[in-house]
Amino acid sequence: MSYEQILYEAQDGIATLTLNRPDKLNAWTNVLEQEVRHALTAATADAAIRVIILTGAGRGFCAGADMALLNAVRERSETAAATASPVAFPGPVPGGLDLPQAFSYRYAYFPTVPKPIIAAINGPVAGLGLILSLYADLRFASDTAVFTTAFSRRGLIAEHGVDWILPRVVGLPNALDLMLSARKITAQEALQMGLVNRLYPADSFMSEVRAYALELARMVSPRSMRVMKSQLFRAQDVDFATSLQAGLTEMSASFSSEDFKEGVAHFVEKRPPEFSGK
Repeated sequence: MSYEQILYEAQDGIATLTLNRPDKLNAWTNVLEQEVRHALTAATADAAIRVIILTGAGRGFCAGADMALLNAVRERSETAAATASPVAFPGPVPGGLDLPQAFSYRYAYFPTVPKPIIAAINGPVAGLGLILSLYADLRFASDTAVFTTAFSRRGLIAEHGVDWILPRVVGLPNALDLMLSARKITAQEALQMGLVNRLYPADSFMSEVRAYALELARMVSPRSMRVMKSQLFRAQDVDFATSLQAGLTEMSASFSSEDFKEGVAHFVEKRPPEFSGK
């Protein structure tokens, strides 16, 4: 598929998806929504891809929903009423991990992708753009990035499950601060509250992100990452005993996997691993 508003590159086991509306700070559109979903589905199906990076072209990551889109919603009350409910996409989710049905809703489906998704936040991120980054597995930021939820300053509320995921990332007090005030915070403050995992200098940002992604692509079992990602998201809504039992079941299955055998063999033989993902 040829894309209009994203760039897609596959190299060294890494798929890089770049939101490509730099003149609009990569503001979100319906076209972007469909193209990102298609690209994540393609990256999932490609056995050569081990890691996915999502970033933005130009000086920003994603400024949130395009204002033309928001203005259209404002002018059509029937559209506003329709968008107030979660929207599930038809058919299976892109990655197909066995997660609760809610993860098939728009914007919340990133956890179903069985490969790690790194949000490479290269610049300003706001509103819906911030939500997208929260559903990624890891968030790395440039030291020049700026963050805001934006919703309360547009007369909106905590949408698309941000009220569920943001407190799990930064804790309830920080989530309340970010949601109620919609103030802008620096990359350093984002790091301190746990909103991002790592901070890199702007001039070496993408090379640092790619170096981390390469480590995952070359040294880590794809099967282990797939299973652990599913475990971690499913554990958010089950009790401790259920989580323990699921871990025992998955560990038993791991012992008979090809990746377990290779994990032991490459360590003993002191050579780089050749994981198959099986």
